[in-house]
Amino acid sequence: MFAHPVRLLVLAAALIATPRLAPPDTGRIAGHTRDAAGNPLQNVQVLVVGTALSAVTDRSGAYFIDKVRVGTYLLRAQSNGTAPTVVHGVKVTAGQTTTVDVVLQPSTVQAEAIVVDGLGAANRVAAKAVPRSMGFAARDDESWRVRREPWNTEEYGHTEENPFLAVSAHPLSTFSVDVDRASYSNVRRFLLDGQAPPKDAVRIEELVNYFPYGYGEPAGDDPVAIHTELAPAPWKPQHELLRIGLQARRVDLRGLPPSNLVFLLDVSGSMQEPNKLPLVKASLAMLVNTLRPNDRVAIVVYAGSAGLVLPSTSGDEKPKILAAIEQLEAGGSTAGGAGIKRAYDEAVANFIRGGNNRVILATDGDFNVGVSSDGELVRLIEDRRKTGVFLTVLGFGMGNLKDSKMEQLADHGNGNYAYIDNLLEAKKTLVHELGGTLFTVAKDVKIQVEFNPARVRAYRLIGYENRLLADEDFADDAKDAGEMGAGHSVTALYEIVPVGAQTDVTIRVPDSLRYQSVRAPGSGGGSELGFVKVRYKQPDGDRSHLLSRPVGAEATRAPSMDFRFQTAVAEFGLLLKGSALRGSASFEDVITTARASQGADPDGYRTEFVRLAQAAQSLGLARVEPQR
Repeated sequence: MFAHPVRLLVLAAALIATPRLAPPDTGRIAGHTRDAAGNPLQNVQVLVVGTALSAVTDRSGAYFIDKVRVGTYLLRAQSNGTAPTVVHGVKVTAGQTTTVDVVLQPSTVQAEAIVVDGLGAANRVAAKAVPRSMGFAARDDESWRVRREPWNTEEYGHTEENPFLAVSAHPLSTFSVDVDRASYSNVRRFLLDGQAPPKDAVRIEELVNYFPYGYGEPAGDDPVAIHTELAPAPWKPQHELLRIGLQARRVDLRGLPPSNLVFLLDVSGSMQEPNKLPLVKASLAMLVNTLRPNDRVAIVVYAGSAGLVLPSTSGDEKPKILAAIEQLEAGGSTAGGAGIKRAYDEAVANFIRGGNNRVILATDGDFNVGVSSDGELVRLIEDRRKTGVFLTVLGFGMGNLKDSKMEQLADHGNGNYAYIDNLLEAKKTLVHELGGTLFTVAKDVKIQVEFNPARVRAYRLIGYENRLLADEDFADDAKDAGEMGAGHSVTALYEIVPVGAQTDVTIRVPDSLRYQSVRAPGSGGGSELGFVKVRYKQPDGDRSHLLSRPVGAEATRAPSMDFRFQTAVAEFGLLLKGSALRGSASFEDVITTARASQGADPDGYRTEFVRLAQAAQSLGLARVEPQR
């Protein structure tokens, strides 16, 4: 998303755990970022253009960049929802601190940049409304199509959206949970660059699950709690939406078991771009600064071959770990399979019983040497997960992002997948949500819903197309499923056609049978709409535990604030995908509903979502006529 290198050597003072001496020919840049009204702006990314130095502002809007070599620089400041501001003529003097305060303006449809000459008056420089830097662009004549430039090799797994199924023929719906959030940050990357995301890049369940929600904690010994809610579907009021929410137990990170982490870093030639390896280094530096003395980190890299850069090292040796990260450079082909084997070997060699043993893979997914096909890599990961080592996959970059490959690796490696498009996302994933990202509390989590044919004529699961399971897989403990980390929540939405409701949607039913007939609706279950069952295993367990609860058939006319926001995000996804089942969905409704359900929003995620919906609307995507 950013056009210049980003590497975090020094964070705001609150994030720095170990001071390091600055070279004698360097100085510092510090200051505050504010909006036009003078209010401090948190989470603004400030970069020294032409270097790998950057920082993120704290709650007071303050930033601090150390060890800047003597010279004159451009400073660039940007956050989600603001126009980039570039400050010229920033002079750095040895041993001195140069103060640069920056005022940022709200982003506009034209994505204007603010250029400040020598810390003086601002001049507006208009950017192209629809840049082509990532190979995809919205077209005026066909809003839902995207054009791929010849050099663009990004890959997304193709899925067909789930249809409406007749309860009389398909009473059970079974799927694996998904806590990945990569689709949201990837979609954001496209929209903020003035482009329509590819349809297959839009996974609605990941958009919905990107945000934190206020689900209640588990009350008993189980690490997961079930929550349900029912309300009319905004885009098809004669239908209803069933929300199923799972909440993993929130824990104090200070009391978590020790971690044995292996950073598996792609340093091949494809990672040379500023938003790849430099951003990898910056992201992992954030994580390193959260380590405790009882945590351990090793670093394995791969390009033409794989090698150990840093043997397993205690978390209290942060300067040593950060130095190993800083010295990495990109070049060569990509032997990803060899790197995976080497990383797992290192994790197993330093395995901590009862601890968090995990490989963290950072890559654009472009494996092209040795074991490189999707099938080979999946089998390799499935074999290695038997060791008890979990996998986190962090995707970086654009132009050759292999989204489908990385999602498969995470799914089959008892792990999760996140796409890091900027330092703010890295901070969210690796600092704010550290427990959910790295500490698994329940594995192989599956959901099965049985619908009552006396109350529900048909249903469809919104999203989760590549997470569907056969009904018999639910009770099969050998069948792999999704993992939930500490504090993670999972939300699933079903669109329901109640018995007796008028609808124009096509409902899938089997053809006539010779030896048996499709069961007619009965009266079992009383007022219940359905029955929800959840199976999970302990992180080191092999046998599943069962949770269950009935779902009442009474739809509330005043859904909770979280539920209203979730419906806005789902509607947003239906529009981006150009869903044939989007009904009367519109960006106007998305924006109105999201604004009304922002709540406290301490980190600004919901506010950012409103801006993304406005960006999508401004691109002309709303010109597609709604399906009434």
